[in-house]
Formats: sequence, C-alpha cells, structure tokens
Amino acid sequence: MSKVNENLMAAFAGESQANRKYLAFAAQAEKEGKTNAARLFKAAAEAETIHAMREFKMAGNVNSTEENLKAAIEGESYETESMYPEFKANAEEANDAKAAKFFDEVGQVEGIHAKLYQEVLDNIGSDSEIEFYLCPVCGNIETSKVDKCPVCNAATWDKFIKF
Repeated sequence: MSKVNENLMAAFAGESQANRKYLAFAAQAEKEGKTNAARLFKAAAEAETIHAMREFKMAGNVNSTEENLKAAIEGESYETESMYPEFKANAEEANDAKAAKFFDEVGQVEGIHAKLYQEVLDNIGSDSEIEFYLCPVCGNIETSKVDKCPVCNAATWDKFIKF
C-alpha cells in the first residue's frame, strides 16, 4: 500500500470516528436541551461523513456490489471469529462481565451480518425483494418477524427498524 493510500485510510478512520463521536455529543446536547450545540455537532458529523466517503473512494475501496459484498463478508467474519471473541476473553480476564456480555452479543450480531451478506451475494441476480429489520438495541438484523430480538432479548418486534 502506498503512503498516500495509508494516509487516505488513516484519514477515513479518523473522520469515521469523528462522525460517531459527534453524533454521541449531539445526543447528549439534546438531552441537556442545548439545541445549538446539538445542531452544530450533527452538521459537523455529516461533514465528517462527507470527508470519510471521499477518502474511502479515493483509496479505491468502493468496487462492484459483488466485490463489496465479499469485502463485507470478510470484515464481518473477522469480527465474529477473531476480534470480538478476543475482546470478550480480555474482558472476562479483567472481570468486566458487562463488557464481556456486550462483546459476545456484538460478535453474534456480526456473524448474522456476514450470513446475510452471503445470502444476498448468493442471490445477487434475484428480483425478489427482502426487507431487513434492525434491532435498535444490539444491531441484530432479521429478515422476518420475531417476538423479541434473539440476540439481546431487549427489543420487541414493534421497536425494530424496517429497511
């Protein structure tokens, strides 16, 4: 990888993190009734998204849908098979049950995401539409109605976000 591509990916990571951070800051400002601060944080978050998207594309990381699905499968598989199990083990070693439970749930969810990406890739030429339902608590995605989220048990069906 060239130094320019390394810089683009470092910038992408930083801008992506800034986006999420500013959205968290906006939510806190709203909670405190600080409307102007919330608006500015939201505007800045969107600006960071614009930067991140341009950097990611400039680095050559947006390809055909099939290639993008394969990249998504690879990333989600790594998270579910390696990254989150290691994070969970580290949290258990540190006697942090809350973090260990969280890392376990997220690892499960990433595995579900990988399977869904694979299913879409396997049926890429199909005209049948699929609806996706996102658990707002843990990020699990379902393709059909469930009474409660099977991963976190927290969200009831009426709270899922439809895509």
